[in-house]
Amino acid sequence: MAAAGGGGGEGAELRLLGAWSSPWVTRVQVALGLKGLSYEYVEQDLTSKSDLLLKSNPVHKKVPVLIHGGREVCESLVILQYVDEAWAGTPLLPSDPYDRATARFWAAYVNDTFVPSWRALIWSTTDEQRAEAFKNAVPLVETLERAFRECSKGKAFFGGDDVGLVDVAPGSHLVWIGVVDEVVGARLLDKARFPGLAAWAERFLAVDAVKEVMPDAGKVMEQYKGFMAKWIASAS
Repeated sequence: MAAAGGGGGEGAELRLLGAWSSPWVTRVQVALGLKGLSYEYVEQDLTSKSDLLLKSNPVHKKVPVLIHGGREVCESLVILQYVDEAWAGTPLLPSDPYDRATARFWAAYVNDTFVPSWRALIWSTTDEQRAEAFKNAVPLVETLERAFRECSKGKAFFGGDDVGLVDVAPGSHLVWIGVVDEVVGARLLDKARFPGLAAWAERFLAVDAVKEVMPDAGKVMEQYKGFMAKWIASAS
């Protein structure tokens, strides 16, 4: 891991409870990498949750959990904003209050609107389900394409010249999006239909702090196919 950066938490113990394939955990790993922070990563078995996880996140009992100086911070978007406020370095949120509010709005849109719709595509097991889920997801991607134009103001990322909160929110799902596209025969970030997002995705995945923590697509594919086999077996 990178050396610890400056800011309010310098020198304090920093631990991240996570699961290797979770996009929500990847978000936090990217943010910590962008800040140049060192931390201990503690892999969790979500089928048999540890006492540490249950104690650290007794409300939701899920990852990610960031433990900083013995104090727990839960929920990925909350953790990202905590990291941004606790440590110096490249900011994840802009300094202008309106721009900060706009970034929080679009990050919440990814969490509350886009991801739930796209997850219907992940869980689909028939051609009819996949067609319906894809049809429902496309308008939300169209909205994100417009949001990218608005937020980036012609620059490389939602955050402008540098990766910011709105980049990390959907960007952490890109490996999963690619895997699901391959399995179900879709192309969610089609270059012809969504040129801005398609080019953004390539740039995001090329960032060092992203490349270092993104899960391996082959391993994600193996895990996803295992999940699908169980879902199909249960349905039959």
